[in-house]
Amino acid sequence: MQWIINNYAFIKTVHVGCVVVSAGLFVLRGIWVIQESGKLGLRWIRTMPHLVDTLLLLSAILLSMGLRQYPVTHDWLTAKVIALLVYIGLGMAAIRHGRNRRVRIFSWFAALLVLTYIIAVAVTRNPGVGILK
Repeated sequence: MQWIINNYAFIKTVHVGCVVVSAGLFVLRGIWVIQESGKLGLRWIRTMPHLVDTLLLLSAILLSMGLRQYPVTHDWLTAKVIALLVYIGLGMAAIRHGRNRRVRIFSWFAALLVLTYIIAVAVTRNPGVGILK
């Protein structure tokens, strides 16, 4: 636990950096869905989001432990985790599993709204911010 506290700033920087990279990759892949681009099949675009999101999740767990704030116990983290599950579901529909192009595009825009909410909750530590207020 002391290691987490001593390295909190570094872990938070990694976490925020992963958020930026993950969101950027999601936007890029969504644009390619809209364009019906074959670039979605590139090896690096299939692999990189998984690597970044794994590091993002790991850093989130470490930050939670360092802050001693946990989902279910703290409303803002509970809201983030629930919104994250919604974001993942919408993202899956947007990038791969939407039954047609229209569903994938709608899911992509909806996922971007949920991502905006997640970031707003993270910054304010208030689950009632933004679009749900």
